[in-house]
Amino acid sequence: MKIAQIAPLAERVPPKLYGGTERIVSYLTEELVRQGHEVTLFASGDSITEAELVATSPTALRLDPAVKDPLPHHMIMLEEVRRRASKFDVLHFHIDLLHYPMLAQIDIPALTTLHGRLDLPDLQPFYAYFPDRPLVSISDDQRKPMPPVNWAGTVYHGLRRDVLPFTENPVGDYVAFLGRISPEKRPDRAIEIAKRAGVKLKMAAKVDDADRDYWTSVIEPMVRQSPNVEFIGEIGEHDKASFLGNARALLFPIDWPEPFGLVMIEAMACGTPVIAFRNGSVPEIVDHGMSGMIVSDIQSAVSAVELVDELPRRDVREAFERRFTVERMAKDYLSIYERLASETRSPQAPTNDNVDLQGVA
Repeated sequence: MKIAQIAPLAERVPPKLYGGTERIVSYLTEELVRQGHEVTLFASGDSITEAELVATSPTALRLDPAVKDPLPHHMIMLEEVRRRASKFDVLHFHIDLLHYPMLAQIDIPALTTLHGRLDLPDLQPFYAYFPDRPLVSISDDQRKPMPPVNWAGTVYHGLRRDVLPFTENPVGDYVAFLGRISPEKRPDRAIEIAKRAGVKLKMAAKVDDADRDYWTSVIEPMVRQSPNVEFIGEIGEHDKASFLGNARALLFPIDWPEPFGLVMIEAMACGTPVIAFRNGSVPEIVDHGMSGMIVSDIQSAVSAVELVDELPRRDVREAFERRFTVERMAKDYLSIYERLASETRSPQAPTNDNVDLQGVA
């Protein structure tokens, strides 16, 4: 098939540091190329790919201090997609909703994977206004807040089998926290769990500008006051294998409807069990008692730290290989691509003449 993958421009594909969406786009793109499909990747110019690269910004926007507004760069990218659309069998968007107005102008099947949270109030009227566009969720739980829309499927993320090697005998006597310092990720819970369990905690996380006050006022003082906590900062892909593989467990103490939680399957790929709070996608991703422990509060998480060493790490790795490989992810997407390509062209997006604005406001 001739497939276009349209990625966000905030990070390169794959990202140098943090960037779950761009990492998944990279894994999917390279696997589709490996399988012999003709793939074009629309992404930042510093992206690394075996696909044909169409770059509309020289570098990833987040790491370019000259970029103040990402929107114009994305508009240029979408115009490049529109100009080339007729060359493809399917367009696969990973940029949330920016492309929706453009879809009425093209006659090519288009699929959108929603990578973020969908419980924000501004999103409901938007998706109700465009109910026919094919969408993919990355967990079933992610769908809960949405109005009736055209779900094409749920496709769980997948990783290459070799990107994070299995570590059967970890050498680090610590639990890990990996991701982003933000209130919904609850790094404060991770610190409290480690403190009560009497174990060392290593935190590898980035601090966005939006969360700088939370870091300064809440988490940084907790780190300073906790001799068992080591804050490492943001790490890149090449450091994850050692960081996750040598941990006794990954702490995932979230307090929000996590759409997927890529770090959970990254830990599982290393054979490292996950201790996760029962929120969002967690019950769909973690097989309780096999690939990790699902908990409901801090005390049960503390108990899980004491029990998690009993989970065979090879079973954790096998759970990853059974459910979360890039081959499985690509197979799922190809099934959707082929179905969309074989169907009659998608209907035109509704206009103001046939949509009840009062009903979606």
